[in-house]
Order: sequence, then C-alpha cells, then structure tokens
Amino acid sequence: MQPIASSKSKLVQMADYSETMALALAILCCFLCGNAFLPSSASSDSFLQCLSATLPTELVYQQSSSGFTSVLESSVQNPKFLTNTTVRPLCIVTASGVPHVQAAVRCGRAHGVRLRVRSGGHEYEGLSYRSVRPEVFAVLDLARLRGVRVVPGEASAWVDAGTTLGELYYAVGTANPGFLFPGGVCATVGVSGFISGGGIGLMMRKHGVGGDNVLDARIVNADGDVLDRAAMGEDLFWAIRGGGGESFGVVVAWRLKLSRVPPTVTVVNNFPTMEQGVADLLAKWETTILAPSLPADLTIRVVLQERHALFQTLYLGRCSDLLRTVGIVFPELGMTAADCNEMSWLRAMAFLYFGNTGTPAVLNRTNSLGTYFKSKSDYVRRAVGRAGWEGLFEQQLSRNGNMLMILEPHGGAVGGGNTNATSPHPHRRGVLFNIQYGSMWWGEANGTAAATALRWLDGLYGFLGQYATSNPREAFANYRDLDLGQNVVGGDGVSSYSSGRVWAERYFMGNYRRLAAVKAAVDPSDYFRNEQSIPPLPKTHN
Repeated sequence: MQPIASSKSKLVQMADYSETMALALAILCCFLCGNAFLPSSASSDSFLQCLSATLPTELVYQQSSSGFTSVLESSVQNPKFLTNTTVRPLCIVTASGVPHVQAAVRCGRAHGVRLRVRSGGHEYEGLSYRSVRPEVFAVLDLARLRGVRVVPGEASAWVDAGTTLGELYYAVGTANPGFLFPGGVCATVGVSGFISGGGIGLMMRKHGVGGDNVLDARIVNADGDVLDRAAMGEDLFWAIRGGGGESFGVVVAWRLKLSRVPPTVTVVNNFPTMEQGVADLLAKWETTILAPSLPADLTIRVVLQERHALFQTLYLGRCSDLLRTVGIVFPELGMTAADCNEMSWLRAMAFLYFGNTGTPAVLNRTNSLGTYFKSKSDYVRRAVGRAGWEGLFEQQLSRNGNMLMILEPHGGAVGGGNTNATSPHPHRRGVLFNIQYGSMWWGEANGTAAATALRWLDGLYGFLGQYATSNPREAFANYRDLDLGQNVVGGDGVSSYSSGRVWAERYFMGNYRRLAAVKAAVDPSDYFRNEQSIPPLPKTHN
C-alpha cells in the first residue's frame, strides 16, 4: 500500500489494498520454543559464503555494505517499521533473474537461513522485510525481476513477480490497447502481493478478484526447482492465487488473463458532506450494490474521512450511458455530465491514483516515508442503515480527521460461491462491501501520537463490529493485521496448525484447512514461513 496519506490533506486516497507483499518467507523466533532452530553465526557465515559463490557480488548487500540501508528502504511504505528496534535482515539479495532466486533458496535451506521475499513492499505489517521477533533471515528483493511480455491482440500476458500494478497497466495499455487487467487502484503495489492475497479492486465486479484471472505461474519451491502449473499441480496452483503465496514458495512469474475494455471509460468523483446528507447517500448506496439492475461495468467505491465522503465511480463505458444508469439506480447521488471524466482505461488508472491522466505516472515506484499508519479490515453482509452511518460520523470520524475508511463494493462477478474453484479468496456470495480502516500519525513510531492514533482506530473498528460479519469476523488477507494473531512454532520446529486457525480462518474461512493440506504436501518442514504464513496440516488431521 501507498502510505495511507502522504500529507494531512482531506480524503487522501488510500490504496485498495496493501498487498500483502506477501511473498514473506521467514522463521518465527526461537524463543517461542526451545527446540526451534536459530542459525548460529557459523550458519550465517556459511550462508553468505554460499551466496558469494553462486551469485554476482553486486546483487548481495550485507549490513556492512554502503548501499544496504538505501536498498532496504527503497520500497518500505511505512516508517513504523524502520526504527532502531526493527529486526533487520542479515543481507538483501536483489535478484535480477530466476537463477538468482533458485540460488538464494538453495543456500538458505542448506545453511538454515530463511528468506522473506519482497516485491512492491506494501505488506501492511512489513513482514516482507522485517521480523517481529529477533531471528536471522535474509530478504529476497524482486524489484529487479520485472517485465511484462505482451503480444498485441492476445488476451494474456506473462508478468514477472517484481512488476508493479502500474508497470503492468502501462505495458498492457500501450502495447495491447483494448485489454485490461482487473487490478487495484494503487499503482505501486506489487503484482505478486496483489494476486497472492486475493486482489480486490474497482474492476472485480466485472472480472472477479485478481486470483481469478491467473492462467499459469512459475514458482521456485523449497528445493529451489522452478515449477509451472502443470508441474506444481492444481492444488498448489489454487493455493497461490489468494492463499498467501509466501507460504508455499517464491512465485517468479504469472501468466495473467487480460479482458476486453472499451476505448473510453468514465471516472467521476462526488464529494458530499454530513450537512449534505451523506448518511442517506450511504444507506442508498449499500442497498444498491447487489441490485440486479446495477451493471457489473459500474463500480462506486466510497472513501470516508472526518465529515466528508468521496463517491468514486469507474464505469467501463461512456458518460452518457453512465448517467442513464445512475439516474435509474442511484439518482440521489446527483451525478451530472459536468462531473464526468472520459478517458482511456490506462489514463483512468493514472487518474484514480495520482489525480492526473499522465500515463507515465503509473511507472513511479517512489515511496514516501513521512506518514505512520496502521490498518485493519472488515466485511459487511447486511446494511448498516442511515442511523448507523450517522452514528459513525458523529461518534467516530468527525472527531478525528486522521482516520479513513474505504468501502469496496462487491457483487457481480466477485459475488460467486464462497468456495471458488479458481482462488482461496472466500469473501464472495452475500458480501455487500469490504472495509479498509486506516489511522495516521506523524512524529515517531511509538510515541504519544501513535498511542492516540491506535486508540482511535480500535474505537472505530469496535464501533463497526455491530455491523460487520461475525463467527468469524472476516478480514482481507491483503490487509495484513497482526492484531488478529500470530503463529506459534511447536517443539518440532513447525508452525502450529491450531495457532494458525486464530487468524487464518478470518482471512480464508473454510479454505484454511485445504491451504494447510497443500502446505503439508509442498513444504512439510515449514521452510517458507512468517508470523502469519499457512502452517502445515498435521498428519493427525488428515
């Protein structure tokens, strides 16, 4: 995720997900268990020697390297995880080819050093480049492993794992106009994190979540071998398309399905306030989402802050058709022709995130480290109602302008069965919308401002609990939240399946057990792990 805000301006645009930049691969700290393995200094030295023998020297940055800090910080999105107490990696491997990934995995396994894998760096808890507890690990940074292979007129593209959504959009929009990939709004999010956490966005009502649009993939497994879909098998292929790819290996490339898009799409931003009846508009909006009369080509997401709302519309067609449809299903919004911004799909992706239609802007990978933030998520399956929305503004949002909520409407193609054959992402049939909560602060990571911001966030999250799902209270894997729980490593050195249930059933619901079975089949020793990776299913549960 782009930091939720880069300044204190109102209605700062949050990313619709902050990827898991999940390809996070790591060992939990040993002190959770006396028998868990913590590499010795000799193991660390032998790991570094192995890397030196198998990789070009310029690709490995040790802590003593002059460029170590700048490389580490290059795609960090939250300064909260760049403090003096942050557990940092032994080294960073900046792979520029698949053989480099294979070498890093093989050296890591041979010498007892686990990897955390980073692509876009938007992992909300920073688990792609830091550990919560002291341990020896290395970061495998895929930022150099990026490229998009597009053939004009073909409805698919091979995309390297280090590519950002913006780079993908630019390649498809310029080399293959007339096609799109249904990604998220945030252009700097890595493709791998987006897909491996499920991937929601403004086009999912038409085309499904990101994981539904994958045709093939290449993954480096725990043995350092490269497997495509045929070689990995359908169970693993299913798991990496929304079950957290970091748990199963290192995905190095995706073959993505591209879908047709009209030459002109329309973007509209409407900004009602409390005084202008925003609670009434939200009450109508939430009852319109699943209406059969609402075409899948139309998505209206909402951003809430202080006393304001942004109703942000993307319509895959022209303004005249949009106004006709909205006039029928949501006339209260008051949308007019003057509100419409007609443009190509590629320009729309730049406009939605950057506020302008300069398409090269989507290639920007620059991060901003001025704002601290913490996020949480929810799913809503029943209407909040006018009184609920009024209470939300009066008791929560209007009292603190540094909190945000993003409401992503579901229905359409994403509203299919809860057990989808293409992806472990379970939040489908009956979901009205997803909520992303964010609280921002400035100053220092753990001072008074941080405590105040987190207290407000907890209050906001608590208030919405009466309207959110329950048993479990569902959460979105791409909006990683360690408040939900963390893995515990057992005496056998493997993450506990029962400890994983605490958090994983909120992300994956009934698909958790199947994901754990896949993990047991492809990585039974739990090499690829972090604080919220999928544990192997014990044999006693088979």
